[in-house]
Amino acid sequence: MSAVRFIARPLLGSSFVIAGASKLKNADDTAEQLSPVLRRAADALPVQVDEKLLARAVGATQLGAGVLFALGKVPRLSASVLALTSALNTFVEWRSADISTPTGRDARRSGLLKNLSLLGGVLLASVDTNGHPSLAWRAQNIASDAAKAGRRQLAGAEKGIAEAQKGTSKALRKASRKAQRSVRSVAKDARSAASDVFA
Repeated sequence: MSAVRFIARPLLGSSFVIAGASKLKNADDTAEQLSPVLRRAADALPVQVDEKLLARAVGATQLGAGVLFALGKVPRLSASVLALTSALNTFVEWRSADISTPTGRDARRSGLLKNLSLLGGVLLASVDTNGHPSLAWRAQNIASDAAKAGRRQLAGAEKGIAEAQKGTSKALRKASRKAQRSVRSVAKDARSAASDVFA
């Protein structure tokens, strides 16, 4: 792990760890804030789930993913989970912010920018390959190598066919010359025999 990643991951993850711990500690407030989203999620689930329990689950997920990301354990997966929770936080905070005063509107805008910045950071982290080629690059490279190998094999096969054709034509010309010599030899022997008979 590079020094930048070693420093940046805990810095980025700390915000999510603190937010997740706060959500767990204040599950009632979290459930109230998340209520519109959680109601829809609870309705979509096949079993009845308490909103407070879902709020705790969101907080625990954010806390766990933040800790894993800060420690550099499964960083891409934990960053992807953090991106989902960050998108949820952005929506909920934007929707529940007080906009009745200019100060409230400024706070709403600042909160939105902060949340979008965090979302951008974890989205970048979710595609960070830690200096290793990505799976897409590896697959593309393998496909390119296979195509090159196929072209080489095809060129070799075409060369072999051309040589076989060349060798076949040489063999045919050689057999033709041999047959012509044989025919001339037989004709010569026949003339010689005929001249002996008629002499």
